[in-house]
Amino acid sequence: MSYAMEEDGRLHVMRPITNNRVRLPGVVGHRALHTRRVIDIDGLPVVDIADTWVDLGELVGRGKPVGLDDLVVLGDACATQLGSRVPLLRACLARTRPRGKRTLVEAYDEIRVGSASARESLARLVLTRGGLPEPKLNEPIYASWDPTVLLGVGDLVWRLRLPDGEEVKVVGEYQGELYHSGDEQRVADAYRRAGLEADGWDVQEMWNCDLNGSSSRRATLHRFADALHLPHDALRPADVDARFFSSHAIDEAIQREMRRSALT
Repeated sequence: MSYAMEEDGRLHVMRPITNNRVRLPGVVGHRALHTRRVIDIDGLPVVDIADTWVDLGELVGRGKPVGLDDLVVLGDACATQLGSRVPLLRACLARTRPRGKRTLVEAYDEIRVGSASARESLARLVLTRGGLPEPKLNEPIYASWDPTVLLGVGDLVWRLRLPDGEEVKVVGEYQGELYHSGDEQRVADAYRRAGLEADGWDVQEMWNCDLNGSSSRRATLHRFADALHLPHDALRPADVDARFFSSHAIDEAIQREMRRSALT
């Protein structure tokens, strides 16, 4: 979720378009032309997850708080809870020209089921946009010597077969500062990592600093490419930067600038 949304503590209320918009302090009123699926949470009627994701399209655009990567990250969370990303697409297609539709559709292409946190989703975007193959998400890893022994669950998991027949096994682990910086958890992480490495897994950790800033993202991409034995000339380091605007919005901005330049 974008920082702008995290800092917004207001309550968003949706009403049918035939009703007046709610106007109260601390409340943002919206009016809906299309019906939404409503679920009950502790006696409170709430718009369903899939429809809520589509509603975020209203907050997309210049000067608004939601961007492309936000929709991917939130879409990962919604699709993982729903067990599929298809309900998101159905909710989008059920409406006639929903706001932010092009950005929603572009985000949908990058949404995956299985992410356990926003930073895991961002890590995946950095690495796959940069040219790495799609990893398995939160994949259980069992011992090669006993398929009943669980060595751990990897955030991002790759198994690749090289041309010479060698198998490369890499686990990408996002280490959140809050959870993984304590002494007790560090000991548990080290024990788990030792078990994976003893069974031939290359464990690559990622921290917040590895995903912030262009140079850090590029370095992380190259580090994982080396672990996977992939050549650097096959990578796309220019594509690892955070993306707020959709490709369509960027193309329109370029065309506007070209028109302005032609008039001056």
